[in-house]
Formats: sequence, structure tokens, C-alpha cells
Amino acid sequence: MAGIEGTGTPSPRRRRNAAQTRQLLLEVARARFARDGYVTTTVRDICDDAGVNVALISRYFTSKEGLFEACLASAVNEIRSDAAVLSRDEVAAKLARRIAGTAGGPRMHEALLLVLRSSGDERVDDMRRRLLRSLSEQLAATASGEHGPPPDDQLLLRAQIVMAASLGLALLRSSAAVSPIASATEQDLTEPLSDLVNAMLLTRKAA
Repeated sequence: MAGIEGTGTPSPRRRRNAAQTRQLLLEVARARFARDGYVTTTVRDICDDAGVNVALISRYFTSKEGLFEACLASAVNEIRSDAAVLSRDEVAAKLARRIAGTAGGPRMHEALLLVLRSSGDERVDDMRRRLLRSLSEQLAATASGEHGPPPDDQLLLRAQIVMAASLGLALLRSSAAVSPIASATEQDLTEPLSDLVNAMLLTRKAA
């Protein structure tokens, strides 16, 4: 008998909250895209993980591309907010915390990986390029000091090299699992990253 035993009354169906469902899809998709990449991840994978109907992708995000763009936008906001509080003296330590996943927790590590993943959609990938450019400019400005001159192209190049090395470390830790990088702690990473930052940014600034 359908419903509650002994009453014949149909069981009430749980009403799904649209905002909660959209957020759930966004969280699941972020993790999938960061781990597996855009091309490999399917909407079926995402919906299976979330336990929802595939049609909801179209309802809330229009398409897989729209969902990826929403994931990237959320990652962009988190990274920019996190980078905004970075001071020159803590550059290396903050990078180590991000790479080790202790700054902002797994979400920040996930966000860093997400910006490395190409979507195959030029408009969405342009968002990634603008973010990476903005982050390198912010890192270069931090190295210049609060009252220093605007970063020149050489300092910006050096900042991009530091950023590329940091993102490469994050990618190696998550996908290639290369030792000893994969198991390095925040403390393990801080000293070599300090050497990199000092050589590429702070030493040049002092000179």
C-alpha cells in the first residue's frame, strides 16, 4: 500500500528548494571540474553525484558551459577576495598555505585548480585569462610595496613566473601525485617558496 502504513494516506513528497538545488549542483560541479577537467566531466556525472535529474542543468545554468562559467565565477570571487588581503611580507607563506590547502581549506585549493582547466569555450576561457592576469598584476603590485611605483613589464613577468610555479605545484599535488610534492606540508613548502619569491620579486625590488 502506498503511503503511511495503516492510514492509506499518501506520504508527503519533500519539496525541493530551487536555490538549494542550484547551489548543490554548483558545489558538485566545482569539485568535478577541478578534479577531472571540463572535457572529461559530463552533465550525467554531475547530476548523478548530486542525485538530481539531468534536466535541472538546463533549468538553472542553460548548459554545461553555463555551469562551468558559474563555477569559475565563484572560484574567481574567492581567489580575488583571498588575494586582496595579501601583504608583501607574507607572500611565500600565503602561497604555501594555498597550495597545501590550509588557506581557505579544500575550497581554495579547488578554486586554484579550476582556473587551470580549459573549458573549450572561448568566452569562458577569456574569463580565466583575465583572472590570471589580474592575479599576477596584484602579486607584482604587492612586491612593489604599497607606495611603490606601478609594476613594470619585467616585474609582471616575474610575478607570472611565481604564479605559474605555484599553480603548477597545486596541479602536481592533485593530479600527478608526484612525491615529495604530493605529501609536502605547508611547512615543507614555505622555505622553497620563500626562496622563489625572494629571488624573483623581493630581491629585484630591493635592488
